[in-house]
Order: sequence, then structure tokens, then C-alpha cells
Amino acid sequence: MLVLAHISDTHFDGGRRAVRRAVRVMKYLNRLPGQLDAILVTGDIADSAAAVEYEHARAALQSDSVPILTCPGNHDARESFRSDFLLEDGSGPINRVHMVGDAVIAMCDSSIPGQSDGHLSEETLAWLQTVLDDAPPTAPIFIALHHPPVRLFSPIVDPIRLDAPDALATIIANDSRIVAVLCGHAHTAAITTFAGVPLIVGPSVSSVLGPEWEGDGITHDPIVDYATSPSVAFHVLDDDLRLTTHFRSIAKPDAGKRRGFRRGYSPHKHT
Repeated sequence: MLVLAHISDTHFDGGRRAVRRAVRVMKYLNRLPGQLDAILVTGDIADSAAAVEYEHARAALQSDSVPILTCPGNHDARESFRSDFLLEDGSGPINRVHMVGDAVIAMCDSSIPGQSDGHLSEETLAWLQTVLDDAPPTAPIFIALHHPPVRLFSPIVDPIRLDAPDALATIIANDSRIVAVLCGHAHTAAITTFAGVPLIVGPSVSSVLGPEWEGDGITHDPIVDYATSPSVAFHVLDDDLRLTTHFRSIAKPDAGKRRGFRRGYSPHKHT
């Protein structure tokens, strides 16, 4: 059995609120008494890609017992993501492959420097195909990225989802070992399908973004809830290669306080 915790969109912005919410989630995950094999964070680690934001992210996103696997989102910037968060050198897309137990997890960079929508470059697609070619023949494979490749009925996320998803769909359709595609960006937990496999959107740590039917019917401004507790998705792959996902809300100490909502939030880059 393989157990993956999946969070997304922490949006460290230099303030205490984002740190508190992320720390609450990490404390919960690090104190789990049962099996946990890895923690995935599918992008938008920072809010404006400032050095202090990645400093807070490095301090908060820590575990002594399981690996933390990350990829950048549209609010991140590759250069500072590398230098200030990963503490490494390099250039180009930030793609990483990990072996977790018997499974292969490909963390893909779907960000476009200076833009909010997503794209998998030819370099990234070639890298992903090489990962699949080199993977053990019986290894289950997860593909993770920030931008969803399908419509999620979000009035502001849908226009900036992954563009040109057909190339990714072809890769997935040609490899039966791929278990699921995991992403973020939408600030809401969601499950659908893509290229014949489950597509699971991890919940945002920072806020919850309402779908189009929660808008006002005129401007369709989304409702953004900054007070609802952050959530975690747990992806469980059993010995029969059946994937089951559980969603868990991480209660906050001040849960009795009034919930707060705000309209007009935009996840577009601030840099």
C-alpha cells in the first residue's frame, strides 16, 4: 500500500496567516500515527516569489520522516524557486522524478515565466516521456503538475488552466501504468478524469475558491473563503492498484470564529 498526502497553493506571502495555516497542516501530517509515504505540494508555494516567502516555505514545509515533493505554479518564479526554495542552481523547467516505494512520481513544471496560464514545454514533455521509458515495467506512475488540463467550472481558473493538453493526453493514453494526474491551482478539491485516468485537484492551504454557480449571476465574481480550515487529500494505492482518495479538513484552534468571505480574488501572478 502507498499513501500520499496532497496539498497545494500555500501562497506564502510574507505574512503570518499563510505560515500559521501551513504549519497547522504540517503538524497534522507529521503527527499521523499511521503510514504516510510522501507529501506532495502542487505549486503556488509562494504568492509573489519573494525571497522571504520561500524562506517561510522552507521553514514550514518540513518533515523528518517523509519526503516532500514540490513543483512550481504560476505565482512562483523559476529562478527564485530554485535559488531561494530549493537552494540549488539551474535553468529551464523545474521537473523532478521520485521513487516512493514501488511508485514513480513525476513532478512536472507547467508554469510559463511571466504568465498565469499553464503549458508543458517540449522539454518537459520529452523529459516526462523519458521518465516513463526508464520506469520499471510494473511501477505505478503518478503525474503531478500545477495547472489542471480540463475545465473545472471556475470563472477565473478555467481561462488560465493548462493549454494544449492533447500532448499530455497522448502520453497518458499510451501508458497503462499511469494511475492518476494530480494538480492544484483551482483552490478547491475536485475529482474528474483526463485521458482515461483520474484527475484529482488537491485542496489549497490558503483559501477555498467557489465555482461559477456560487457567483452573483452578473459579474460571476467568485466567492473566496479565507476562513475555512485547510484540507489535505490522501491518495491511497492498494496492492491491487486501486486508487482511493480521502479528503481531510484540518481544524483550527479558533474554529468558532465567524467565517470570512471575499469576492473578486484573482490567482494571477503578482510579480
